[in-house]
Amino acid sequence: MDTSIKDTGTYLSLQPENVQIKLEKLRQIIKTAAPGAEEVISYGMPAFRLNGMLVYFAGFKNHYSFFSGNSSLIATMAEELKDYKTSKGTIQFELDKPVPVALIKKIVKARVMENLSRPKKKQ
Repeated sequence: MDTSIKDTGTYLSLQPENVQIKLEKLRQIIKTAAPGAEEVISYGMPAFRLNGMLVYFAGFKNHYSFFSGNSSLIATMAEELKDYKTSKGTIQFELDKPVPVALIKKIVKARVMENLSRPKKKQ
């Protein structure tokens, strides 16, 4: 975990150009699907917070990952996620494929509803 990274722009600037493009697209999708969510760095990667942590994302050499912040959501959406490599709370996307906009929006909106249905957390 790189604690020197303080904001998403810095994180993105440190990624290879092909990864930057995918992560910036992901960032914009999240902003659209979760207006009012705050961008933060958590565990050394970009994240969004809205009444608690919402979602995270990160770039890697051969893929980029989206962390839903809720492993049961990944299990619930297993059929929709069958074309992607998943683990407990992570979805991996290939760099040479388009960003799945509708899927990301659906997950983010579901997470917003989950977080807003809980009592407000202290920041």
